[in-house]
Amino acid sequence: MTADPHHVARTVVDLVHAGPPTLGTGRLVCIDGPAGSGKTTLAAALAELVPRAQVVHSDELLEGWRGLPGLAGTVTRLLTPLAGGEPGRWRRWDWHADGWAESREVRPGGLLVLEGVGCWSPAIGHLVGVLVWLEADPGVRLARALERDGDYLRAHWDQWRTDESELFERYRTRSRADFVVRTD
Repeated sequence: MTADPHHVARTVVDLVHAGPPTLGTGRLVCIDGPAGSGKTTLAAALAELVPRAQVVHSDELLEGWRGLPGLAGTVTRLLTPLAGGEPGRWRRWDWHADGWAESREVRPGGLLVLEGVGCWSPAIGHLVGVLVWLEADPGVRLARALERDGDYLRAHWDQWRTDESELFERYRTRSRADFVVRTD
């Protein structure tokens, strides 16, 4: 599938609503893929299409640049109460302060969109209604990231790209996706 975010969002909404609830009485969409592939843009299109949808960005769940190894546990702790009909809670990482900030809550029911590198893992696979994998040429993705965040973070991005590749290989995320979208 190619990437008109509104078309993809409509397809995702139709697909997730065609199946049964997977997160208690709610539904969960995970948008995963490497940095700079357009996950946040698709999440915004989903939120526009489903105004009561809740969106959680996995970069707010990470403990900084080296936080990918702990992300699956954090996501599991967020989703487990939701699967039982209780609110889920998480603590936001403040990238500017380089530390944990306030706690936030996700209400049960409705549509939850979890987006970001490494948001899907085998530990939560049974809770996911739809897994979307976004991808683009590595050069395009790096250019997007540096344009958004600044060239001074290039060294962090180089390490990040290695870390995310290792994570995706270990989880085989792309091969588990319900569909793949190219965004370049």
